[in-house]
Amino acid sequence: MKKTLLMFTTLVTAVGLALLVPLPGSGQDAPKGAPGGGKGGGKGGFGGGKGGGAPKQPAGPMPKLPDGHPDMQGFWNLPDHNDNPGIEGRPANAGGGRGGGGAPGGAPGGGAAKGGGGAPPAFAGGPGGGGAAAAPGACGRGSVVQTPDCLIPYKPEAREKQIDIQKNHMADEPELHCYQSGIPHSESNRFGIQILQTPGYFLQLNEFMRTVRIIPTDGRPHIDAKYKLFQGDPVGHWEGDTLVVDTTNQNDKTWFDTAGNFKTENLHVTEKFTPQDENTIVYEATMHDPAIYTQDWTARWNITRNLNTRPDNLGHPYQLMEYACVEGNQDVTHYTEDKGGKAKQVLGAKQ
Repeated sequence: MKKTLLMFTTLVTAVGLALLVPLPGSGQDAPKGAPGGGKGGGKGGFGGGKGGGAPKQPAGPMPKLPDGHPDMQGFWNLPDHNDNPGIEGRPANAGGGRGGGGAPGGAPGGGAAKGGGGAPPAFAGGPGGGGAAAAPGACGRGSVVQTPDCLIPYKPEAREKQIDIQKNHMADEPELHCYQSGIPHSESNRFGIQILQTPGYFLQLNEFMRTVRIIPTDGRPHIDAKYKLFQGDPVGHWEGDTLVVDTTNQNDKTWFDTAGNFKTENLHVTEKFTPQDENTIVYEATMHDPAIYTQDWTARWNITRNLNTRPDNLGHPYQLMEYACVEGNQDVTHYTEDKGGKAKQVLGAKQ
């Protein structure tokens, strides 16, 4: 009995001591004092997480390269605008949150809107075209479309197509088929990017789908309009500290998000990368396509620097991971009942 009691007392003491010993941090954890503080840093500059943490240190200006242009090189975090309703927001008084379905213009989900959150100061001001933008926070945390009603200004027939896609054709969502995301979607794909700058070029290495954007800044013309590409044909130039990228030649196989907001081959996107400080790039994309829009419209968000330089458990500093996408993959629940089981039925066909 005494021996059993001694063993039990020893076990309880060992467990108690183990709980007091801090665990080693993962290499993907943000260091103390990283933007946002507390639990996580928020998505792509939408504000800090909950909790304490060290006070956020004010960021200095973006450093300059020898040629005088901003030095935006390094690893960066992208936001994620794929939750329903995708890049579109909803007016705060429309009810609903970011979940659920529902046609544009109505509440996308039952109940009151989840906390508006408000946009960061860099979101102030009107859009690139089409009237004044909604007031910060008016469209809720999910909005990046800078229009008065937080909606893409589709023509009626185009809006009907978008609603039909969302209701009946989500199995056609491009990234389910391992397609690259297109512009501006690839600038908001949650996974990290690395920016490299060389004389005459601005390069982005995107972890998601292993996408590489090579943006020339040497004044060359666009390629022949007959060539349609998943990432389009970007041609950049500098306007002061802002990199302006004219992107044409996109195909119609990509969407703006995973909510059925489609595009046509006529889409012309003007992108702007403007340093707000050394840790923040304000990204802005103005869309022009008279075939489906009543006016030009702009989407805007922040890209935030990844300040994680601590080594992971294997001693490596932060790095982009190799991304693999299985061509033709389906939702895992649609593969088989279990290993070696019968194939499930997917969209009316046996897989």
